[in-house]
Amino acid sequence: MEELVELKENITSQRPDSWDRLPDIPLYMDQVVSYLTRQMVCFEEGDGLTSAMINNYIKDGLLARANGKKYGKEHLAYLTAISDLKQVLSVREMRTLVAIGKNVGTSQEQYDYFCRVLDQALDQAAGQLNEEAAEEKLPGMVLTYALQSYAHGLVCRRLLEIMAQKSGCSDLLKGGKKK
Repeated sequence: MEELVELKENITSQRPDSWDRLPDIPLYMDQVVSYLTRQMVCFEEGDGLTSAMINNYIKDGLLARANGKKYGKEHLAYLTAISDLKQVLSVREMRTLVAIGKNVGTSQEQYDYFCRVLDQALDQAAGQLNEEAAEEKLPGMVLTYALQSYAHGLVCRRLLEIMAQKSGCSDLLKGGKKK
């Protein structure tokens, strides 16, 4: 099917910029929103972040405040990750993951790891996609991907709970903010 060929091409070709390709100069909010739209692997308009969402992430403690209304490389890296992770994790879960991960390498190392894992996940999803499948096979394919997503979500949430307990961040998953 032509649509499946296009889907597979998009999944295998769209990737966020590497750390070295993130803008070196700080950006204003409207520039950030525009840039992040190009960073996302998406197929529909409206999947991106808005300035209101970014402000809420700052209020929720998920993202550091802008530096004089300007957002730097670290902000862009976090927002790129948030853009993708918001599809599968709640703000609480992302905040917990960020809090636990703060002590694991530099922002660049964390972002590079994020990009590598995203690349592997997208390649794996594309590899499982049979672009020559007949239309009557689509419901089964959708169910397979949905159930894989469900199973991965179960494991992800449990691992997050375990990490939060071991690192003393359990309150973050329950709605509290780390001080």
